[in-house]
Amino acid sequence: MERENRVRWSPAVRPGAPGSRTTRLELFYDLVFVFAFLNVTELAATDLSVPVLLRSLLVLALLWWCWVGFAALGNVVRVDQGSVPLVGFVTTAAVFVLALSSPSAFVAMPEGLAGPLLFAACYCLVRVLQVGVFGWVARSNPKLRRRWLLLLAPALTATALLVAAALVPQHLAEGDAERLLRLTFWIAAIGVEYGAGLGVRGTVTSAAHWAERYGLIVLIALGESIISLGLGPNLAADRLPLTAPVVLAAVVGIAIIAVLWWAYFDSLAVGMEHALYRTQDPDARRRLARYAYTYLHLPLVAGIILFALALKRLLHDLADPQTPAWGVPLPVIEALSLYGGVIIYLVTLIALGAVAPRKLRWPPITAVVLLLPLIPLSHRLPGLLALVLLSAVCLLLLIVQYVVDAPNRHQIRGTALREQLATEARQDEWRDQNL
Repeated sequence: MERENRVRWSPAVRPGAPGSRTTRLELFYDLVFVFAFLNVTELAATDLSVPVLLRSLLVLALLWWCWVGFAALGNVVRVDQGSVPLVGFVTTAAVFVLALSSPSAFVAMPEGLAGPLLFAACYCLVRVLQVGVFGWVARSNPKLRRRWLLLLAPALTATALLVAAALVPQHLAEGDAERLLRLTFWIAAIGVEYGAGLGVRGTVTSAAHWAERYGLIVLIALGESIISLGLGPNLAADRLPLTAPVVLAAVVGIAIIAVLWWAYFDSLAVGMEHALYRTQDPDARRRLARYAYTYLHLPLVAGIILFALALKRLLHDLADPQTPAWGVPLPVIEALSLYGGVIIYLVTLIALGAVAPRKLRWPPITAVVLLLPLIPLSHRLPGLLALVLLSAVCLLLLIVQYVVDAPNRHQIRGTALREQLATEARQDEWRDQNL
């Protein structure tokens, strides 16, 4: 079995190691996803409606799969060594153009390039480049080559469906039927990629790298929400004064984002990483990495983006001099996005706790139970008051979980601190001897 899975490495592509961590080059790659997530928020914030929101989430799903390819590649090979950085730079440019074309990914603008075809071409380039590196690794192993074909086929099939979505509907239908047919092709493309991902038999070389990469993308999504919070009022462009309601909404928004950060990073993220490391059986580790990270972290990011776009629209309305001090009642879709984004985030945290540390955390369950009946109420309240009410529930969650989860939290954080100190000591010793 070992001989069947043996890989012939070269200076162009070097293998990853069980103790590897995220590299600076991977952080550079992630910068483009800050813009990509921001563009998804902008796409929905300009005209927040159910169809636009659905299209934004579909774009996010494909962007996420592009990022998953980055994360998986960096876990198997050293992306900052050999020829792989060149592939990464080309892929980064393609992802950037992909994000630029996302506002016109469904319907081409009257002037300029054909957005849907450009989106499909960039998506194909990103996925083929990512899969191509795996193909280079598998070139000398017949068994791995067969697995590689299973990686390539979904990428090409999804691209074909995106091209079909760009070209076919306008020849077969008009109006709502055309839009529905286009959405069907998009959903099929996403289904092909995500469905094929369930059958991928890869290897999680470094549990630390895998967990760190997904933690960083959550951090990027939270950072994007802060950027949206800052851009929402658009004070400089509209020459509007900074008012007390805008400042209050900004502070409350930051408080909610901080609670979302704490709920994931304080102990859950570390506990998940430890659970992944303790899972030594390759099949069990692969399943845990797939479900807890590849699939369940997508709704985590989606929840943050939904919250961010509603918050951005709320601040934009509060900055208008004609708006009352506490704002106007939120539209239904905006209230759903504001509260629903946080609820999706918390429900995903509950699922992550049940899958990885295998512990059901009842404080976020209680918070979800409290937030659900508040959604119809938030639709009737002034926008700023609805935001303050949401922050009160989030802060209550933080306090209760801090008290209830204290023993488990101290154990996890204590273990993480000892590991960090030991790693720093070994690194310092190596540098003393070799530098």
